[in-house]
Amino acid sequence: MHHKDSLMRRLEVGKRVRIDIPDKNDPDYERLHRKRGTIVEIFEDDAGQETEDTRDSYLFIVEIDDGEVEHLRWKDLRPATDS
Repeated sequence: MHHKDSLMRRLEVGKRVRIDIPDKNDPDYERLHRKRGTIVEIFEDDAGQETEDTRDSYLFIVEIDDGEVEHLRWKDLRPATDS
């Protein structure tokens, strides 16, 4: 559970985040990489059962600064350095 507890402290509703998609071949790279936004909701699903990583069971709903809303996994989110 250590991963989950640490993750949930960094990525919770109201937190500012930066989208970080390191794979330039990812279809969302050009559109989302380096954008910033705020986590507005968190859903749980069973993706972690498929990957055997409980962190994958969280889907973060992020309102991007330009008003778009995106559904992202923890791997693509970093705490934003701005406030």
